[in-house]
Formats: sequence, C-alpha cells, structure tokens
Amino acid sequence: MKKWLFRIVMSVLALLVMIVVGFIIYAQFDYGPSALLTEKVDLAAIEEDGEGLIFQPESPTGKGIILYQGAKVEKEAYAYLGQSLSQQGFVVSIPQLPLNFGIFGVDTADKVIEEHSEVEEWFVGGHSLGGVAASFYAEDPSKKLKGLYFLGSYPASDFSKSDLAMLSIYGELDGLSKVQDIEDSKQLFAEDRSFVEIQGGNHAQFGLYGEQKGDNPADITPIEQQDQVVEAITTWINKN
Repeated sequence: MKKWLFRIVMSVLALLVMIVVGFIIYAQFDYGPSALLTEKVDLAAIEEDGEGLIFQPESPTGKGIILYQGAKVEKEAYAYLGQSLSQQGFVVSIPQLPLNFGIFGVDTADKVIEEHSEVEEWFVGGHSLGGVAASFYAEDPSKKLKGLYFLGSYPASDFSKSDLAMLSIYGELDGLSKVQDIEDSKQLFAEDRSFVEIQGGNHAQFGLYGEQKGDNPADITPIEQQDQVVEAITTWINKN
C-alpha cells in the first residue's frame, strides 16, 4: 500500500515538474522588438535602472509613467512609447517582469517608485495582460499612484468606487481585446474615466514587435497608432 502511495506521489510531482518546465520553455519564445522599432529607437542608448528601462525627460514635470508589457513581449518592444512619452516631460519606466509575464511581477511598480523618489505622481498601466497586472497592483498601491491606464486591456476587478483616474485606449480592430470586451468592462472603471478608441488600430501595434497570433490586421501604420497612444496618455495625465 505504501509503495503504491509513494508511486502516486512521485508521479504527481513529476507531472508538476513537467508542467513548470514546459511553461518556462514556452515563456522563452517571446515577441521581440521589430525592425521598425530599431529604426526609430537606439536601443543601445537607452538607460537602465534597477528594474528595467528608464527614460528621463529633459524638462521633468514631476510625473512618472510605469508600463507593464504584454504577455511574452520583451520590454524593448515598448521603447518607442517610452521615448516619446519622456519627450512630453514624464519619467517613464518599462520594467523587466519575470518571464515577461506581468502577473508574476505585480508589485514591481513599488520598486520603481521607491527608486525614483523625485517623481511626485505616478500613472501605472500596461498592455494586454500587463494592464491586468497593473490593475492588481492598483488594488493596494503606493500613495503616489494617481492613475491607472490600459492599452488593449481592462481591469481584473471592480474600481467603480475608486478615486483613481482611469484611462482605456483600445483598437477598433483588436482581435484579442475586442471592442465588445472593452464595452463590457466599463462598469468596472472609476467615475473619473476616459475611453479612447483608435480607429483602424489593432492589438499588436500597442507595442512594436510585429504581428500577433489571433489579432486582426490594422488599417493604420504602427507608428500612427503609437503616436495616438502617446497623445491620449499625455492629454489624460495633464488633465490629472
């Protein structure tokens, strides 16, 4: 009897090990920065701090942005957004999240905020699953957090009674976070909320890493979509 129990326990452990190893291998096949991004941004010149990429503005506004990457997307794929937003006066952090999955690094924002104490107000968000991770963080955030934003994403829980400012930017042709998904999520947003639809935009073009399985083709260029994201975030932050 004990021998059979031992075999069952060892079989379960072996299965768990196989699942973990399989997931780690799966997580290594990531979406990296596209050729277009490397044309627009000199990756070798980007600064890094203790958490990941950091973009320092020439004329700081005292406000900062933290961007959690989408699942399996390398942080460098958002470098154009980081660079462009820093030119608007914001400190921008794109941290390295474990295995490039935001849900494994929900509290990374606390480390960024602590490291950059000169920033008075922070706005945290992310793309796709990164937005979900950011919403987990916002459930018990730093007192410096003023706003929560989503790029082709939506909250994981109810923020309808929250004092945070909230922003949702979504693509008309997004094949993964569809327009109907965004509509259905509106009840989860705080009273202070803004929604911006990018006409002709899709899911993958919230980063610059090429096409993504399950997405729809966009009707606008990646840079056009990225520039609209920068404009929407800048307008929203300056209002708050």
